[in-house]
Amino acid sequence: MTTPIPPPQPATLETIAGSAALNEVLACLRARRPVFHSEADLQHSFALAVGEVAREVRCRLEVPVRRSDASEYLDLLCLGPAGRTAVEFKYVTRQWAGTAGTPPEEYALRGHNAPDVARRDFLRDIERLERFCDREDQNGLALLITNEASLWHPRQRRMPTRDEEFRIHHGRELSGTLLWAGGSFPDNTRVLRGAYTLAWRPYMQLEGPGGEFQCLAVFITPNPAQPPPLHEA
Repeated sequence: MTTPIPPPQPATLETIAGSAALNEVLACLRARRPVFHSEADLQHSFALAVGEVAREVRCRLEVPVRRSDASEYLDLLCLGPAGRTAVEFKYVTRQWAGTAGTPPEEYALRGHNAPDVARRDFLRDIERLERFCDREDQNGLALLITNEASLWHPRQRRMPTRDEEFRIHHGRELSGTLLWAGGSFPDNTRVLRGAYTLAWRPYMQLEGPGGEFQCLAVFITPNPAQPPPLHEA
């Protein structure tokens, strides 16, 4: 048995491709898919939900974004008459098995067991989206769905951890240069141009241990003033 939980109303308008409000997309997604088998499953299901909420929006998965010396792939690009949205997804799970959805479907989620890596990778998504949103009509969305409670409600710690600056719990503000282990691992350093106050929202409550799923959405505003380092193929 599943118990949907309606998310709180946002303080500011959060839209995808200038047409679909994020709350409406999540409500549609929640009604169809209380849980997902994998991150690719989430990506596909989210794209379908966007199309259902705003039929004028076209969604493209795994869009190549190229520059002279490298190529990257964007999880999802939403194209609408009123704008565009670049979306990066993270689906981080602890072990959970059960039946959910209508008609009932069996799920067996594995545990990732690396919350610090999940935090690092989510911050990387935000940093990448800041680079991708280099045109006036394109914003970004970093979306994380998880049943790993330590991500939204971290345990008390006696000593700082290597991912101390990468914490993404509710109410945290992210900005500026974030160092991993005090800068001991330069490749993990993240530099953010924006400031983001994190607000987790309930996604779904399923039965059993690990059955609580929460969602974290971070919108990135366009920054057309920056030199455009990346261009779609």
